[in-house]
Amino acid sequence: MARRPKVQAPDAFRRQLLAAIPRLRRYARGLVFDAAAADDLVQTALERALTHWHQFDQRRDIVVWLVGITHHAFIDDRRRERRVRVVDPAEVLAESDLQRYEPAPDIALRMDLAAALARLPPEQREPLLMVSIEQFSYAECAQALGIPIGTVMSRISRARTALRALLDGSECAPPARALRRVI
Repeated sequence: MARRPKVQAPDAFRRQLLAAIPRLRRYARGLVFDAAAADDLVQTALERALTHWHQFDQRRDIVVWLVGITHHAFIDDRRRERRVRVVDPAEVLAESDLQRYEPAPDIALRMDLAAALARLPPEQREPLLMVSIEQFSYAECAQALGIPIGTVMSRISRARTALRALLDGSECAPPARALRRVI
């Protein structure tokens, strides 16, 4: 059977894709805390987007669609590795500050925040980054992650509580409270 030639993505789609790259990189860096790994994740997501460009609905926000692809690529990588490689946020921030050659007055706060974010489980960190940094609505976040909106809201709430505890100087995030059945 002869293969059909692949149809390339239209120029308008490619322009939208290029415009979304900075936001994808920021999101990916928040997930993996390693610039090289984040760039690899974005590369994978962009390749998948270009391969499946015909599945994109023009009525949707392309960034939401791309973040969903990035999220799934991240999950695939985690499953493949079977373990999470922990990168010291202080090293990442020091490296990024050296690359910019400008002093950062709030470096201690940034390092504390990066360390606290790194301690959050990815299930809480992902929606928190999408809503807080990328300014997605809860509905857009739920759509990108493929989870119910109520789950997004509870994960963000738990992430904010844990971040507060970590940044206030507690040794670790507060233990999760047991769920009670309400009849």
